[in-house]
Amino acid sequence: MHEVLSNTYWAKNIPFAVMQKAVQHSLSFALFYETQQVGFARVITDQATFAYLADVFIVESMQGQGLAQFLLNEIVRHPQLQGLRRFLLATKDAHSLYSKFEFKPLQAPEVFMEINVANIYER
Repeated sequence: MHEVLSNTYWAKNIPFAVMQKAVQHSLSFALFYETQQVGFARVITDQATFAYLADVFIVESMQGQGLAQFLLNEIVRHPQLQGLRRFLLATKDAHSLYSKFEFKPLQAPEVFMEINVANIYER
């Protein structure tokens, strides 16, 4: 899992300890084929009002088989993620996938602010 995440555009070179801490403090989902992990996602949430979907991946050799849709379906149906006021994510290239699960562009982007430290793990 660390090898895959540390090669993504959003977590390039993430240190193992940082990834481990992030996973420990999240609601995590993993997909396995036999004994091999082939997918992952985590949700940062208070389980009442807010959630943020992060670190979603399907290993390249298993892409194109509907596994991402299966994973997202399990996530949005998870009992601890029901009745939320806001469920966010950020993506550079998977808008069509997430739109199948009712994710839409921000309704009012002008009310959102962020601290975004670009390339934080490449320093």
